[in-house]
Amino acid sequence: MNRIVRKRAGAVLAGAALLVGGLTACDGAKKDGAAKDAADAGAAAGAAAGASPAPSPVEAVKASWLKTAAAKFAMAEVRSTGSDGKVSTQTGTKGWYPSSHDLTVKGPTSEARSVMTGEVIYTQRKEPVNGKAWMKLDLSVDGKPGVRMNEDPAEYLALLLGQPKLVLVPFSPSDAPGTRHYRAALTGADLQAADEATKVMPEKDRQYLHESVKHLTVLEADVWIGKDDYPVHALTVSHDDKGVSSTQATFDGFGQVAPVAAPPADQVADFDEVLKGG
Repeated sequence: MNRIVRKRAGAVLAGAALLVGGLTACDGAKKDGAAKDAADAGAAAGAAAGASPAPSPVEAVKASWLKTAAAKFAMAEVRSTGSDGKVSTQTGTKGWYPSSHDLTVKGPTSEARSVMTGEVIYTQRKEPVNGKAWMKLDLSVDGKPGVRMNEDPAEYLALLLGQPKLVLVPFSPSDAPGTRHYRAALTGADLQAADEATKVMPEKDRQYLHESVKHLTVLEADVWIGKDDYPVHALTVSHDDKGVSSTQATFDGFGQVAPVAAPPADQVADFDEVLKGG
C-alpha cells in the first residue's frame, strides 16, 4: 500500500487521535469415519442426501460475491490489530462499489464518528473548529485514488475469487448452523494471479484491489458464508515488511441499511486548510 496513503488513512481510521484531540483485532471403521466427515462437511455446505453436489469452494465464494456485490451496504463490526500491537475497532455501516462507511471508530486513546464517501473521510469532532463539527480529509494523492483496504464484506470475498488454494473447512460445533467456512493461505503472487476469476469485478475495482494488496507477502484468510449466501464473518492475518496485522469482522443486514451520506457542507472544515492556518 502506498506509504503516504497508509499514513494518512491510518491517522483517521486506526487511531483518529489527531483529529479527535484537536488536530491532535480396522479399514471399515476408517472408511465409516471418512464418510461421516464428508457428510458433515456436506451438511455444513447446505447439501442434502440425493441433492445436487455441493459447489466447489471457488464456485461458492464467487456466488456469494455476486450476491454481496449487489447488496451495496451492510452493518459491520471490525476489530483490527496492527503490526505495532495497537487495536482499533469500527462499528456501523460499510458500503462498497463505491467504497463508503459511517462508523464509530475507537483507537487505544480515542473515539470518533467517521464518514467516508468516495475519496473523502469526514471525522466528527468533540470540539468544533471554526464553528464546524466535522473535519474532512481527502485520501487521494496527486489526483489519484488513495490505495487502501476498505474491509467490507465484498472485499473479503474478492480476495478469494478464483484462488485454487481455497478449501472448505469441516463444520465445527462453534459454527452457526448452516454456515460454510472457507480458508486459504495465499502468497503475494497468489493475490496478483487470479486475474481471470476477478474479471467478474468491474475493471476499476479489480485493479484497485490488486494495488491494495501489493505490499502483502502472505495473506491468511477465513470467510464464513451463511445459508443465505452472504458472508457473516471474516478473519485475516496479513504479513508485509512492517510485520503481522490481523482483522476480525462480522456482517449482517445486507441491503437493509440506508446509503452513507456526507455531512452538510456548511458543517465541514478542511483538514489541510486548517493545518495551513496553524
